[in-house]
Amino acid sequence: MKHSYLLLVILLTLSACEQANTSDNDINDAPVSKEINVKNAKDGEVSSNTKGNSSKDSSHFLAEDESGLSALDTDTAYKMCTEALTEYYKAIWNGSDIELDRYIDNENLKQYTQKKISSQFNLFRKNKLTHNRVTGVDISAGKVEHVREGEDFFYFKLEARIKKDVGSFAEPTEFLVQNVNGKLVIVDWYTNTKDSYDSVVRGENQTIDNPDIWNGSEWAN
Repeated sequence: MKHSYLLLVILLTLSACEQANTSDNDINDAPVSKEINVKNAKDGEVSSNTKGNSSKDSSHFLAEDESGLSALDTDTAYKMCTEALTEYYKAIWNGSDIELDRYIDNENLKQYTQKKISSQFNLFRKNKLTHNRVTGVDISAGKVEHVREGEDFFYFKLEARIKKDVGSFAEPTEFLVQNVNGKLVIVDWYTNTKDSYDSVVRGENQTIDNPDIWNGSEWAN
């Protein structure tokens, strides 16, 4: 009788241990599997959304209202001009790429700007000046105006200080910005210094107040 009772206790103990081991294995397996699935799904979702938003933000400077400009567009238009100007100086001195489609819609102005960039970079490279690279551009607003009479546009006069490996220089640049189909774009761009490309080609001390100037094919040619 005593032996039978002892055998029963041993069997019950072994059974309990087996159930406990099985339960532990189930608990350990479930969270690991679930965590991996959730993490993978979450990582994929974040990566996809981030890539999409980044692409959209980097390609457009959108107006608040497709029908025209408003005071709410001032900051976005200013940001667009400062980014364009920064990329421009790095392009003509460092040979960096600049995506003009982000900033300019008019084909005449786009071609002129591309020619201006190529001409200046080749000139600097020919004179062995491109080793002194642009390291940064500090920009401040000299004048900001929203012109509503006739054509609706922003006028910006930006003061840029271009910092290089050795030394720095400063020059003002004027921009006109309009809303074209809901997108803010630069419709004129003029750097007003004595020896600038614009002063040589377009003439010194030009009055920058005509947003339609690059629409005239005869003048552009």
